[in-house]
Amino acid sequence: MTTALEVPLDSKIREELPQPPTITQQSPKNYIVDPRENIVIRCEAKGKPQPRFSWTRNGTHFDVEKDPKVTMRPGSGTLLIDISGEKAEAYEGVYQCMATNEHGTALSNNMVIRQSRSPLWSKERNEPVLVQEGAPLVLQCRPPAGLPPPVIFWMDNNFQRLRQDERVSQALNGDLYFSNLKVQDTRSDYICYARFPHTQTIQQKQPITVKVLSMDAINETMAAFLNDTDFFGDSPVGERRPSFVVPTGASSSKMVLRGDVLEMECIAEGLPTPSITWRKEGGDLDSSRTSFKNFHKTLRIVSVTEADAGVYRCTASNHLGSVHHVITVTVRAAPYWVKAPKNLVLSPKETGVITCQATGDPKPDITWLINGILIANAPEDPSRKVEGDSLTFTDVQTGSSAVYQCNASNEYGYLLANSFINVLAEPPRILTAPDKVYQVITNTAAFLDCASFGSPVPKITWFKDGQNSALAGDRYEMHENGTLEIRAVLKLNSGRYTCMAMNALGNRENHVYLEVKEPTRILMQPEYKVVQRNRDVVFECKAKHDPTLVTVMTWLKDNEELPEDERLMVGADSLTINDVTEGDEGTYTCIVNTTLDQDSASARLTVVAPPPACILQQPDPPKDLELTDQRERSVQLTWIPGDDHNSPIRKFIIQYEDALHHPGIWKNLTEVPGTKTTAYLKLSPYVSYTFRVLAVNEVGFSKPSTPSRQYITKPAAPDENPSEVQGAGNEHNNLIISWKPLTGFQSNGPGLQYNVSWRQKDVEKDWTSVTVANVSKFVVSGTPTFVPYELMVRALNDFGSAPEPRVVIGYSGEDLPTAAPDGVQVLVQSSTLAEVRWEPIPLRTVRGRLNGYNVYYWKERSLHGHHTKHHKEQRVLTFSGNRTHGKLPGLEPFSRYALNVRVVNGKGEGPASSRQQFETPEGVPGLPVFLEVIKPTLDSLTLEWGPPSERNGILTGYTLKYQTLNGTELGQLKEISLDSNQTTVTLLNLKYSTRYRFSLSANTAKGEGPAATREAVTIVDEGVNRPLAYGAVVSWEYWGPDKNLYVEYIVENSKEDWKKELVNGSQSYLIKGLKAGMSYRVRVVAKDQSDVTVHSTEELLVTLPAMASRQVDIATQGWFIGLMCAIALLILVLLIVCFIRRNKGGKYPVKEKEDAHADPEIQPMKDDDGTFGEYSDTEDHKPLKGSRTPSNGTVKKDDSDDSLVDYGEGGDVQFNEDGSFIGQYSGRKERDTAEGNESSEAPSPVNAMNSFV
Repeated sequence: MTTALEVPLDSKIREELPQPPTITQQSPKNYIVDPRENIVIRCEAKGKPQPRFSWTRNGTHFDVEKDPKVTMRPGSGTLLIDISGEKAEAYEGVYQCMATNEHGTALSNNMVIRQSRSPLWSKERNEPVLVQEGAPLVLQCRPPAGLPPPVIFWMDNNFQRLRQDERVSQALNGDLYFSNLKVQDTRSDYICYARFPHTQTIQQKQPITVKVLSMDAINETMAAFLNDTDFFGDSPVGERRPSFVVPTGASSSKMVLRGDVLEMECIAEGLPTPSITWRKEGGDLDSSRTSFKNFHKTLRIVSVTEADAGVYRCTASNHLGSVHHVITVTVRAAPYWVKAPKNLVLSPKETGVITCQATGDPKPDITWLINGILIANAPEDPSRKVEGDSLTFTDVQTGSSAVYQCNASNEYGYLLANSFINVLAEPPRILTAPDKVYQVITNTAAFLDCASFGSPVPKITWFKDGQNSALAGDRYEMHENGTLEIRAVLKLNSGRYTCMAMNALGNRENHVYLEVKEPTRILMQPEYKVVQRNRDVVFECKAKHDPTLVTVMTWLKDNEELPEDERLMVGADSLTINDVTEGDEGTYTCIVNTTLDQDSASARLTVVAPPPACILQQPDPPKDLELTDQRERSVQLTWIPGDDHNSPIRKFIIQYEDALHHPGIWKNLTEVPGTKTTAYLKLSPYVSYTFRVLAVNEVGFSKPSTPSRQYITKPAAPDENPSEVQGAGNEHNNLIISWKPLTGFQSNGPGLQYNVSWRQKDVEKDWTSVTVANVSKFVVSGTPTFVPYELMVRALNDFGSAPEPRVVIGYSGEDLPTAAPDGVQVLVQSSTLAEVRWEPIPLRTVRGRLNGYNVYYWKERSLHGHHTKHHKEQRVLTFSGNRTHGKLPGLEPFSRYALNVRVVNGKGEGPASSRQQFETPEGVPGLPVFLEVIKPTLDSLTLEWGPPSERNGILTGYTLKYQTLNGTELGQLKEISLDSNQTTVTLLNLKYSTRYRFSLSANTAKGEGPAATREAVTIVDEGVNRPLAYGAVVSWEYWGPDKNLYVEYIVENSKEDWKKELVNGSQSYLIKGLKAGMSYRVRVVAKDQSDVTVHSTEELLVTLPAMASRQVDIATQGWFIGLMCAIALLILVLLIVCFIRRNKGGKYPVKEKEDAHADPEIQPMKDDDGTFGEYSDTEDHKPLKGSRTPSNGTVKKDDSDDSLVDYGEGGDVQFNEDGSFIGQYSGRKERDTAEGNESSEAPSPVNAMNSFV
């Protein structure tokens, strides 16, 4: 049987080949939608030609065009359903998408569309739960059934999650279980919450009150009635063995689908709290997929397989015993793929098979369809044969392409797969890039690619260097994908290779190249080193490699990257470590890499302690300098180091003197590590060299060595040309060519000059040249405006010229642009933002380098209805490059603007485009200028405010919100809508002595602006004068250029200086601190930077009203008069009772009892006159003294007041309903005792009433 073709991934080839439709994206099978949002049912497909889309709904054709609420995205099958004004449930159902082109029809899955539901909790009244301590308890949640089901959690009134543990936990159904209750479980806010995921709404159940009764409290209560000291005993509900609450009984069963999540729970009650354990009978739990949740009460297994079926046992135990529950788990399976069908690409006359292997429990039924129609109902095709889960195609013909659907289903679900057969006849194509170069190392394998595509599958043949015979032999192996493998390549295998792809429809060839390189080898390996601490060490590593490859040397320490440390210096072929420490010990590895291979070598470093401490000094200078290996451009310098004086030499610095160009000046030439005594020096021509060497250690620099003998290099032509060559004009008709001249050291010989050449790019073929000396620029005149020139500057001297310089592109001078942008349009995006668009001007009219476009815009006027002419302050925004649009931020709402656009080059701006006008829509207004509270009374407050300076539209009114404020607690928020022409409002029927918070915002048609806030308190005592805040609001309009605006004011007829306040950025201002009853002259002035007045308004005369007296005597208040009358009546009743008792016996009964008992503690307390506790007429007729009520609502007791509280043992006076006393007087307390502890006195009736009020 022929192997099916593999279509390459190359997008260009895929786009050219015909292809039946393939579904690439679709909505899930079960699709729950949010009822608040439009419904999007996805269906995307690809094919060649582009597929057409159609839909079925509930098994019948769904005509999208007939439903105005449903649209289909262009070039896509995705449906957009607008549910505004409709209910989402009207579009619930089963949807299926079909994608069709001339080669077949592909089907999507059946997508069941349902709207999410979050029903309200049914109303219920939860009675308080009274439970004895130690007993179990279940608090049921019973959330409303939602789609999808809600997430359940328990919280308290403060939205804090209730703490759960082994004793208290939430079951899978949301109920809250207590294994045993404790007194601290008593609370009134057990609240079950349900969160519905799709709508993101949270609903709560009514709070449940749980009261746990302790035995101590019950015993005390019952003992009082039954005269028993221990009614229930000392213990709560007795300790008991565990028993399962969930699940019930000794066993249960559970069915789960393969691939789903299995959750089993066991919740037990008991005292002490039981612990839960799990095990599987006859097997172990898979720890990678198994976890325990809810304090081990829930066993969770993810990605369930058939192996998870079986018997699970959960055990609850405490020290009194244990209980078991057995759960039998059965695993069923919805259909799943064993081998999903794949697309089949065949050539004409070929044979192929589409296989659809699926399994499940129970075993699924396989149904075949062709282009969405049952294959049994399709026309007969002798080349097609159905054999269970396979479709066999024999001797296929061009035009028999189609899409086949395989449906595997059982009672738990279905699988639907589209797979097409595509019959293609295509000549060969080579997919490997032409002339590709392969590089390999000698004695390794080479793989030369020849990826191809064709139908029938092309045959691949390889040739070398144009030979006619195909490659064959043991060294060559041909792979199925066309790749040629050459084993153990040698240098002679380098060359050009040709691969040829052939089939019945044609042939195609491609050439690739093989380069065989020498391997990389380390010739000088780093050596083992033993170094004293604080000394330097050098590891050398020199390698040999193929000269055509670039090497990179990397050093590792203990197989890791070198630490970031400036002491470690990596050279071209060495590693130097300065000031070695014990931490530097280790194995150092040198790795030499090329793009093809690498080599490595290692060495060990050991650090030892230095000898006993010595005096450190600067090193002695090097000596015996010698020049060897003398050449025209190089020389080798050697020397002998001087004494390092116990401090290792870190480096040597080599300096030179040029006696020819800079006599007497020494310059640094190079540095070498302190471990080397030879340096290879590169030299320049036409220099008289003298060398010297300095040594450097930790202490410092040595003195310079004795200079070497003089070494003079011969003159030569310059090696380099001037750098930084540029070309630019400063006038529209010239070109300035500039460069950085060579130094005398770079000139390499006498007679340095510069040959400057130029020609107009793509216009002139011949160069124009001029030779100059001792300059760094040259001006070319008479050039066209801003055209490109090719430039060269070459150095030459008496011995020749420098190499060919590189060509630099420069431009002649720029001129102002001649054209203005056309097609200027303004798109207003918001009240503060607009976008401007324009068409680019032709490049020939730019006449220079296009730097961008400048947009000038200015406000012409506000749209509030006035037409006053104002100074138009322009603003400009620059948009760089060849932009054709830009955004204008920071606009003022409800205003008319104008703009123009100009192109900008290096010379300046071009002419302006035609002026465009646009208007910004209304926005929300700004803050009111001020918000003040005036005229406070006991039950009312008057608010006054100023309209916002930034109206940003037509004011439609104001919104006033206010609420009481008690500490951090806020009262009910009230809201009032006010007319736009109002600036004051009086709020009546407020609570006295109460703080209020007010917020006032202005409104336009666009919405509500930010609010000004203020707090105020209604007056407590109207008898106290409260000064009112007076002020005046001044508003104006000014559009001039001067920004320093002031409001100036002065008392009328006053000789004082004008007072002024800066008011920049506003159009109204509140002048505060004005005196009541006074008249003021007010004006607004604009001043320049020198504080000179350039504009001023006419003066206004503002007169403030006089402050009215608001004193109210508390004695005139009704509540105070009533209180005083009640107190007077009470005292009168007491006096009458005392007078009657006196006439009957002269003494209170308490006196008789005291005489009879003769209490020794009371006897010494008798008055001097020998009486005790008797009622005295002089006491009866004391006048009642009062005082004004202070603002805090209490009355202070006068020291001289007499009161009935002065009698009795505790000062606790109580009254029966008829006003008589309860109890008897026990005698009058000593006055000094009462005065010494005034705070212990009970409040008088007056005090008590004031405190209550």
